[in-house]
This record gives sequence, C-alpha cells and structure tokens, in this order.
Amino acid sequence: MHRAFQCLLIVSTVAFCWLAMMVVHESGHVLHAWLSGGSVERIVLHPAAFSRTDVRPNPHPLLVAWGGAVWGCLIPLAILLLVRWAVRSQTYLAAFFAGFCLIANGAYLAVGSLMPDGDDAGVVLTQGGAQWQLLLFGVLAVAGGLWLWNGLGPNFGLGPAKGQVDRRAAVGVTLAWVLLAVAELALSR
Repeated sequence: MHRAFQCLLIVSTVAFCWLAMMVVHESGHVLHAWLSGGSVERIVLHPAAFSRTDVRPNPHPLLVAWGGAVWGCLIPLAILLLVRWAVRSQTYLAAFFAGFCLIANGAYLAVGSLMPDGDDAGVVLTQGGAQWQLLLFGVLAVAGGLWLWNGLGPNFGLGPAKGQVDRRAAVGVTLAWVLLAVAELALSR
C-alpha cells in the first residue's frame, strides 16, 4: 500500500509543480507589464495548455519577456524560504517546487536562445538581448534547480526509504493539484 502513496506523491507533486510553475511564470510577465506601463490583455492558464500572457500595448517587451523567467524563479525561492521558516517538515516539497521552477525556466530560456521563435527568448533576442545572457541565465537556473533537488529522493520514497512517504503530504499535494487545475479550468475562457 505504501507504494501507492509513493506514486501518488510523485505524480501529484510533478503535476502540481507544472501548473504552479506556469502561474508564477505568468505572474512575472504580468508584474513587469504593469510596471512598464503595459496593459495585460489576456492570461492563458489552463491545465491542458501552455501558459501565455498577452500584453497590448507593450511599451517594454524586453522587460516583460524577462519578467516571466526571473519571477518564475524568485517567487518559488521566496516560498521555499517561507516554508523552511514556517513548516520545516514540508521543506522538501517547497524545495522540489523551487527546483522544478528553476529548471523549467532556465531550460526554457537556454533552449529558446538556440531556437528562437515567438517565445520569450525570441522576444529577448529581437529586442536587443544577447544569446549569452539567455544561456547564462539558463545554465545558472538549471544548476540551481538540480542543487535544490539533490538529496530529496528519500522524501519521495526513493532509495533507502523503500517507498515510505508522508501519506498526509501525498493526499495534500494531490488536493492542491486538483484545486489548482479546477481553478484554472474555472477561470479560463
């Protein structure tokens, strides 16, 4: 029975992190749009789609493009610090989320710098940013994410834990994932 909770914890944690990563990423775009005098026309957050923020007018597209990845990393790191201070026993979940966000945002910009399209990396490059900046951000973010993940395996029942996980955490993360997915479905047009 403990393997079922292990699978539940792993699957729900990854699924929750994917949805929540898109939320913090798009929050960064929104924040930078507002700070730069842009107007957020639409935010796409849907469990079955890649997220997107449409800004029109967008007087500072370079600033808005960087906002997603920068805040998509900083917000999860702030959450990690808060959880480490307030709910120490659940730090591993916040560390996994922060690592996930750093890896996702870093890989997104690094790979995007090599294959620019209409994504954030493409906007950065067309607005005067340099490929080396995207690559450097990507390498540092991915390395930081992997560092945060180092040693988390036993909390997810891997290695010496032999499938044993905190069952309350497995149920809690599953509920958080379902609630976030339902909220995104309800708020999407």
